[in-house]
Amino acid sequence: MQVSRSEKMKKIGFIGVGIMGKPMAIHLINAWYKLIVHDINPEPVEYLMNLGAKKADTPKETAEKSDFIITMLPDSPDVEKVILGENGVLEGIKPGSVIIDMSSISPIVSRKVASEAKKKGVEMLDAPVSGGEPGAKKGTLAIMVGGDKQTFDEYEEILNLMGKSTYVGEYGAGQTVKLANQIIVALNIAAVGEALVLGKKSGVDLKILYEAIRGGLAGSAVLDAKVPMILDGNLDPGFRIKLHQKDLRNTLLTASELNIPLPLTSMVQQMITALVNEGYQDLDHSAIVKFAENLAKIEIVQHKGPL
Repeated sequence: MQVSRSEKMKKIGFIGVGIMGKPMAIHLINAWYKLIVHDINPEPVEYLMNLGAKKADTPKETAEKSDFIITMLPDSPDVEKVILGENGVLEGIKPGSVIIDMSSISPIVSRKVASEAKKKGVEMLDAPVSGGEPGAKKGTLAIMVGGDKQTFDEYEEILNLMGKSTYVGEYGAGQTVKLANQIIVALNIAAVGEALVLGKKSGVDLKILYEAIRGGLAGSAVLDAKVPMILDGNLDPGFRIKLHQKDLRNTLLTASELNIPLPLTSMVQQMITALVNEGYQDLDHSAIVKFAENLAKIEIVQHKGPL
């Protein structure tokens, strides 16, 4: 289904235009959508205004001036504040409209916000993403969408301007699938760290090690995305380690609610917490490898920038 010219005349409110939100918003602008943008940081807002976006001073104003809303925020409290709080989205949004929350938050909070929106006659899709800043820039994000199926069908093509969207179930299901994704990514990076430590300690060239295993069963998108960065000493954040800490915290809270053990996730969360306490919180989550590196007292990542 092609989006009609009349659909492209709709105004999209985009709240949260940071590392991920800014390039996502650019894809929508490039597709000739009109954007109303809001962020607590003025710099990306000004950048997007230079591309044709309009500015709103509050989430409420963003909603008042828009036909539907996209949010891309750091954590559950931010989503609750922006959507449910004073001068929030629900104070300005039109009944019959839609909120697409692309933040990575707790499924519990996502369902709560969707319920509150429903009382105002507003549908909500939870649509967290995976792929980091590179995926946001390329428009190749994996977008996991929960909520009303008909609403997803109506907005699927717009979502696909930012990546590849997949409908995964009812309200909160998108967030649950994202948490599952984050378990696999974190454990992958931790395993990569131990493998590189083993290779380094044994005197194997790590670039050769990487090339030798990437085509086999150990090969993965995580391996190909992170090992070149690690070996190049590039830990500049595409996805900050503190945000992965937040995602695993939400994972473990959800697991506790469901009364299921996640021992490996718990272990990696402790590793990440140790790294955050050492000051690595604003590095890319590939810095999880530094836990194994520090234990072995050898250096693999020669990071070129500040912590």
